[in-house]
Amino acid sequence: MGDAVVETGRIPGARVVPGLLLLLALCVPSSSLPLPNLASGWMDGIASRLDSQMATSAAQEAAARGVLERLLPSHIFAFQFRIISKELCDGRSCFWIKNIDNLRRSGPAIKIEGTTGVELASGLHWYLKYWCGVHISWDKTGGVQVSSVPPPDLLPQVDDRGVVIKRPIPWSYYQNVVTSSYSFVWWDWKRWEKEIDWMALQGINLPLAFTGQEAIWQKVFKIWMDFFGGPAFLAWARMGNMHGWGGPLSQNWLDSQLYLQKSVLSRMRDLGMTPVLPAFSGNVPAALGKIFPSANITRLGNWNTISGDPRWCCTYLLDPSDPLFIKIGEAFIKQQMKEYGDITDIYNCDTFNENSPPSNDPAYITTLGASVYAAMSKANKNAIWLMQGWLFSSDAAFWRPQQMRALLHSVPFGKMIVLDLFADVKPIWKVSSHFYGVPYIWCMLHNFGGNIEMYGILDVIASGPLNAHESENSTMVGVGMCMEGIEQNPVVYELMSEMAFRSQEVQLKGWLKSYSKRRYGKSVPEIETAWEILYQTIYNCTDGIAVRRFSFRETITDSHSPHLWYSTEEVTKALELFLIAGDKLEGSLTYRYDLVDLTRQVLSKLGNQIYLDAVRAYAEGDVDMLTHQSQRFIELIGDIDTLLSSDDNFLLGSWLENAKTLATSQNERRQYEWNARTQVTMWFDNTDTNQSKLHDYEFEGKREFPLEEWRREWISYSNKWQAGVEQYPVKAIGNAHVIAKGLVTKYLS
Repeated sequence: MGDAVVETGRIPGARVVPGLLLLLALCVPSSSLPLPNLASGWMDGIASRLDSQMATSAAQEAAARGVLERLLPSHIFAFQFRIISKELCDGRSCFWIKNIDNLRRSGPAIKIEGTTGVELASGLHWYLKYWCGVHISWDKTGGVQVSSVPPPDLLPQVDDRGVVIKRPIPWSYYQNVVTSSYSFVWWDWKRWEKEIDWMALQGINLPLAFTGQEAIWQKVFKIWMDFFGGPAFLAWARMGNMHGWGGPLSQNWLDSQLYLQKSVLSRMRDLGMTPVLPAFSGNVPAALGKIFPSANITRLGNWNTISGDPRWCCTYLLDPSDPLFIKIGEAFIKQQMKEYGDITDIYNCDTFNENSPPSNDPAYITTLGASVYAAMSKANKNAIWLMQGWLFSSDAAFWRPQQMRALLHSVPFGKMIVLDLFADVKPIWKVSSHFYGVPYIWCMLHNFGGNIEMYGILDVIASGPLNAHESENSTMVGVGMCMEGIEQNPVVYELMSEMAFRSQEVQLKGWLKSYSKRRYGKSVPEIETAWEILYQTIYNCTDGIAVRRFSFRETITDSHSPHLWYSTEEVTKALELFLIAGDKLEGSLTYRYDLVDLTRQVLSKLGNQIYLDAVRAYAEGDVDMLTHQSQRFIELIGDIDTLLSSDDNFLLGSWLENAKTLATSQNERRQYEWNARTQVTMWFDNTDTNQSKLHDYEFEGKREFPLEEWRREWISYSNKWQAGVEQYPVKAIGNAHVIAKGLVTKYLS
């Protein structure tokens, strides 16, 4: 832990921020300022406003105790929490871990002090992690390991002078605008409470909060019809990619999601988080054009539909330069403030996400950007526009330097923050002079569609944010995790969350050894060696992102070959080491998850090779070989299915049952199940002969799920399956270690 921002002993006095610097930051064009100081001055300038929107110190301390009670109820009286001023930490957010003098050890043993409830929870996690060997991950990736925590009266002491850890950068951001559909869509409050606890423990203080916004829009537009689609596809309706698909939404859904959002926001606020709420991006119902015939409304192009079906294609965009844009945007934010109170100044808006503006004229783009911000600031004079920078990566041909500058400089300095969304693979800050002076957050995208492929770039995570922050003229103000889907690759997110508190590059070999011990509750040499191999192979992808969907084709082309960036032989060695260690880790849920996941990964790559051999046999007219490889492939699918059925976290049934649980009528039940089934298969529309263009985009390797698609037969089967109601198991069957060992012997010996 020596490479975090750590100090021991008395905290130095508060840093005084010159008022002149803040004045310059607000008045002078961003491109002409000394940028590192500018970013610092800007953050200091808005901190007091954001702090004023948080809950009281007492409420934040109580919220932190609640996190502890849910995590480790036996130790609720062993810790003491206290909110302290940032002045004690040089004006930065921090936590301070101290011993409590208590000779009898009958009361609290450890005091955690922090500048917010998030810092208190982060300090608790840091202590439990590095002094007690605790591991915390999502339940679906093995859950928590707290068996290593000593009894309350035997908790280990820290340095006598205490340990202080300061954030080198202010913010830790969380979520992607589509995570709400891929991961959160079927959640109730109980699941949300767990997630907010996880967020606080990981140091997240700037979370996206998108739940329930359709209820706000209903009150603003007063025109509903089929504007938004079904629950599993709301993210893309919000972005203006589609409308109506999987819908309509029931009033029960609207009301219950709004109620849920209020609970989510209340807990976030109690912990001292600054939630990011949605703003108006210009996406409007078609009916609006009939009410305002003179409004500048454009029908956008086809987004991934097969035949341009008007039921969900195409959406309508109100031009930001139209006066109606500001009126609607103002009304939306005011309605949010009426429902939720004055809880944030930061709003997300992605007007041009995978939709290019109608003109590339920089003057026009400047006008658009200014109008988007005006719609926010008219309702909240302190509004800050947070924008995903995905457009600069996905549509780089349009967003050249002139166009980027025009958009980024269209609002007053300090009123925009950009998420460098794909910085782990394709950092935009490097090719845009740190977004031409605009504050930005270095983000790890990592995951597309909730796919559970084992994948990561640990070296980049351990160094990338630091390199960006320390580079000349940096305007970086945070780190972020912007995965499309959560609950996969826990090692990646454990490391990334720590980067919010680290000022030096993580030495990964030692960190992974510590991670292995924490995750499984003990040191196991075979497991430690296996993780060294995984670090050099699966978690060392240097050529992009692990995402590739399959279709059966008569020939093999580079564009449809599996993406393989590591030695399968080495990863098989890691799997064999995991199996050897099985007797030492019996009963460990984290071990079981990792064993099943790694075995699935190895067998899936074997399946890729069998698939390629089958295609090659077909192309060469070798009927016997084609038959043999096809039979092997089908048999392998069945065996992987058996493997995945041995761990609850890989079961399709849970996804489907969670969807149905939210329904209050039979119609809702059928609709929600169809949404859940469709998202993990065809995803979008298809015809009798053409697959959806997004088929299997969100395939997650869930149990009992067909992998290959066989033209017309598969399309017909998929349509029937999507409309089906058959139930699938939600509880694991079989011994994962025995099954994995048998499959390795069968296929890899």
